[in-house]
Amino acid sequence: MKPTNLTNFKVPTFGNVNFDSLELRNGRIERFVSADTNAVNIDCGSYTLLPGFIDVHNHGAVGVDVNTATVDDLLKVSAFLATKGVTAWLPTLVPDGDDVYERVIDAINEAMRRQDALPVAQIVGVHYEGVFASEAMCGALRPKFFRSGQWVVDGGQLPKLDHGVHMTTLAPEIDGGIDVVELLVADGWVVSIGHTKADTETLERAFAAGARHLTHFFNAMTPIHHREIGVAGWGISREGVTFDIIADGIHVAPEMVLHACRSRGTDSVSLISDSVAPTGLGDGEFELWDEKVSVVKGRTQNERGSIAGSVCTMADEVKLMHELGFSHAEIAAMASTNPATLLRLKDRGSIKAGNRADIVLVDDEMNVISVFVGGQIV
Repeated sequence: MKPTNLTNFKVPTFGNVNFDSLELRNGRIERFVSADTNAVNIDCGSYTLLPGFIDVHNHGAVGVDVNTATVDDLLKVSAFLATKGVTAWLPTLVPDGDDVYERVIDAINEAMRRQDALPVAQIVGVHYEGVFASEAMCGALRPKFFRSGQWVVDGGQLPKLDHGVHMTTLAPEIDGGIDVVELLVADGWVVSIGHTKADTETLERAFAAGARHLTHFFNAMTPIHHREIGVAGWGISREGVTFDIIADGIHVAPEMVLHACRSRGTDSVSLISDSVAPTGLGDGEFELWDEKVSVVKGRTQNERGSIAGSVCTMADEVKLMHELGFSHAEIAAMASTNPATLLRLKDRGSIKAGNRADIVLVDDEMNVISVFVGGQIV
């Protein structure tokens, strides 16, 4: 089979490399080459090539909630996300019962078995958000399903996938919280701090135990105060900490997104959607997590008055980041490279030989033009 060569494009970073085309073969980036007539050549119209976006925090879209999803539902979300530039994602569970976890993990396992040959965003693992959260910072989560850290210390285990990334967001100040961090990190989990009001001493203990990332920065954590640094202040100032942020202009004011990302540095920030089931369906009233959620002008609100996730996509977020003045290269880092590093995905997140051919073509205004997943055009 002839290779596919992408021609006539721009690359925003990766050094001063002279090449006419990018050769894709067997789903991977083979090499940068000169134009080759013995290949299927695709003219990219002088658009910019970026690595495919990676969304590490996504509860669903197009009417599908991860907590209730079937295999077909998950693949439906994957197909939608691919049209928005996402080439890899973590289905994200909110706190629920053991039977729900077990059923959804089975569905994710089967979806991962089916997805390889499909031009859809690839599921690369699972994210349990808030099973070990602080009730004082529960946000839209349901405290009745929260667990103490002692549950893990006593041998309790969350269902795991056959293979893939396992991530969790937790509050280290809960009973046994630091023990949970140590046990999960030792088991290979990516442990992120969130839904928390931990003090600096507890945050430092969690950091030492291996939790060095913060979930949806500024949201469901204590803010910066001039006499108390708060979780947010610690996240910006503590060397070695990274964070993800919902750049929808609603969860965090655009000016604060700009300030936080510039202060921490774009090499330490990941964009996340925190997308929920109504994403892609427009405004309206929806049932989500046992309560009514309204979407008005792109803002979600549950019956308790809390924001209940977002209805934005990664494509929406990269456009906002562009409007805030971030370069294509900086946006590629925050939407692709940094999430890949966080999840330890060694063959994704950048455009280089040997990596998966997960590629997004964008115009100068950061509109998604075309998407390749494993070398297949969406």
